[in-house]
Amino acid sequence: MSSVCPTICGQTLFRKKRSDEGYYWEEKKRATKELLSTITDPSVIVMADWLKIRGTLKSWTKLWCVLKPGVLLIYKTHKNGQWVGTVLLNACELIERPSKKDGFCFKLFHPLEQSIWAVKGPKGEAVGSITQPLPSSHLIFRAASESDGRCWMDALELALKCSSLLKRTMIREGKEDMSTVGSGGEHSINFYSLLDHLKDPDLYSDKSDREGEQDHEESDPEGLEKSEESDSDTSERQDDSYIDLDPNEHLRETPYLEQSHEELGEAGEAAQTETVSEENKSLIWTLLKQVRPGMDLSKVVLPTFILEPRSFLDKLSDYYYHADFLSEAAVEENAYNRMKKVVKWYISGFYKKPKGLKKPYNPIIGETYRCMWLHQKTNSKTFYIAEQVSHHPPVSAFYVSNRKDGFCLSGSILAKSKFYGNSLSAILDGEARLTFLNRGEDYVMNMPYAHCKGILYGTMTLELGGSITIACEKTGYSAQLEFKLKPFLGSSDSVNQISGKIKLGKEVLATLEGHWDSEIFINDKKTGTMDTFFNPTPDLRQSRLTRCTVPPEEQGEFESERLWQHVTRAINNKDQTEATNEKFILEEAQRKSARERKAKCEEWIPALFEQDPVTGEWHYRYAEK
Repeated sequence: MSSVCPTICGQTLFRKKRSDEGYYWEEKKRATKELLSTITDPSVIVMADWLKIRGTLKSWTKLWCVLKPGVLLIYKTHKNGQWVGTVLLNACELIERPSKKDGFCFKLFHPLEQSIWAVKGPKGEAVGSITQPLPSSHLIFRAASESDGRCWMDALELALKCSSLLKRTMIREGKEDMSTVGSGGEHSINFYSLLDHLKDPDLYSDKSDREGEQDHEESDPEGLEKSEESDSDTSERQDDSYIDLDPNEHLRETPYLEQSHEELGEAGEAAQTETVSEENKSLIWTLLKQVRPGMDLSKVVLPTFILEPRSFLDKLSDYYYHADFLSEAAVEENAYNRMKKVVKWYISGFYKKPKGLKKPYNPIIGETYRCMWLHQKTNSKTFYIAEQVSHHPPVSAFYVSNRKDGFCLSGSILAKSKFYGNSLSAILDGEARLTFLNRGEDYVMNMPYAHCKGILYGTMTLELGGSITIACEKTGYSAQLEFKLKPFLGSSDSVNQISGKIKLGKEVLATLEGHWDSEIFINDKKTGTMDTFFNPTPDLRQSRLTRCTVPPEEQGEFESERLWQHVTRAINNKDQTEATNEKFILEEAQRKSARERKAKCEEWIPALFEQDPVTGEWHYRYAEK
């Protein structure tokens, strides 16, 4: 009976094991390289498009999604420069999520509630771009239409199958039976193990995330039409209302009441002049002795008798009483006519004037204002929200949205005042960006300045001046308007004059002439005809959209009307002493808060808006909600 030396047998098995282990690691490296090549190769794409993704806070963010075999790459922009995250499809399942709102929803999820995310980006990024927090074990997507959603479902099913094929290919190209390698198959090549270097083990044990992502997070209250910070039309604000509703969950709708009274100034110079009493003129003179020509007055405390009893955030909403012009522009197919309607809307925001020469309150940092207009023709709503995001310098950010009619507008204004002896100018430095959602067109525009003369002698008069531009880069159309100050020896007809032109590139297509608070004519260069372009007739004034505001008792502590209520009451009662005292209380509280933040080395963080660090533009945080 022959025998085998145990030493020789052990060495043979050891060499075989080492050989098999070496082969295993070579195959793993090869398979990993193949997978990473697929991820990084720009030519290997199953599908790419914009999708809205629901965050853990139940709000939606529009992100650029690139689907590849086995993975879904998510970026902030379509240029693939700002990576947000990578979803590993090998462990995911896909289902449709029925929605009662517009669009098409579907869900990618891990059946065992494990993480679906890779920890590294396609270029080795360790940290993704900042966005709203996203769930760890699932994602809910919404496409713009059912057809788009079905395409994504088909593409994802294909990508999921590619994941399975990739797993089988990696095994097949190795040894035919990898179960012989090692004992108990401990070294079998598994697709999951190939991605271990991308995985973050901490995500698997994030119990708190998973607990917060139950049915409560994936459902919305039935019949909900408006969020508290209503920023879009009903059909868009809560379009994540799925069929599997939680009957125990209830979100209270923000109440709005129609504005009962609106003050409109008359056309011409009468509404823009005021004779200051000798008592008040002496107060102005005492104040102005403290300043010098060219000085910025933003830090100067002005007497209350020149204040209009409302906040500057409220005053910025005056430009949307004719937002129905934008609804018409959004569906206008001709780009030239579209630009004309935008210009018409822009001009329509100026003929509303306060009685006399009044200046609105300087908003306090953190102050907010919101309102809404009803569109009877389209059965839609335009929502406006603004916040004072900075005090020094004073910057007001605002966002306007009507998703149903297909437009939104955002921007910020830095208010500056310059003193010139017997006159001063209020400069509104900043831009607004109007977007037609179904066209992807942006119209960028700026604002004229307000010029007040006759402060110390003569009649105090307020005018608008300066050149403004409205430009759409996509279509090439632009408009230039000039608000003209009254000449020194000018007649009453030279008050509130405006001129302008509408261009395509450098070609002038039409010119505008008239008065911004009355009739404006347009002269078409091609036809040679002159027509009325805009005229705030009694009928037009009657057709102004109805504005709705939140009742004071429903407002937050820092909402404009509630915040300034005591100052407003005193001004309306003509009690300037009380108005000054109440105004001082608010301003002193603001200064105290600023000192406390400075002592703690804390920076003010706005609640509703965030600033783009590259462009400096302010964006509404919940624009995609």
